[in-house]
Amino acid sequence: MTFKLWSIGTGHGAQAASLAPVWRLMAFEDLRVAELYEALRLRSEVFVVEQQCLFHDMDGADSKAMHLLGVQHGELQAYARCFEAGVKFPEASFGRVLTRQSARGHGLGHALIDQAISAISQVWGPQAIRIGAQMQLAGFYAKHGFEDTGTHFLEDGIPHLEMLRPE
Repeated sequence: MTFKLWSIGTGHGAQAASLAPVWRLMAFEDLRVAELYEALRLRSEVFVVEQQCLFHDMDGADSKAMHLLGVQHGELQAYARCFEAGVKFPEASFGRVLTRQSARGHGLGHALIDQAISAISQVWGPQAIRIGAQMQLAGFYAKHGFEDTGTHFLEDGIPHLEMLRPE
């Protein structure tokens, strides 16, 4: 099942439309091999190489997720996994949030979070969302309505915290 999501907050006019990514939300079984490969490659590029974090990326949760892909100029630029309530947390959630390093600094990360929130609402209905966020990104997620729950933990050597966005 593939959903096409419209870009949020990308500006107005033809130039803004040509710069906006195309967002697609796909179930695991609907991903083409090339799309899955590109998502896994970009996850490795960002988390393993750039952040120098050795971790078990293919954790068995991909088949339970809806995959949000932001494609711009024919290349995957942004990605997140979205989960219904009860898979990762009692609430709906998203994770493996990333933007390609060369695409940062232009608001794409904020658009990705807006799209992930919209995707969860579109597929499972409006509801609270809980995430496990890298501590250094708490302020970023706070701009999208997420609040620190007080649960802090170390994951793969990186300080994290649980954040909740009420319905």
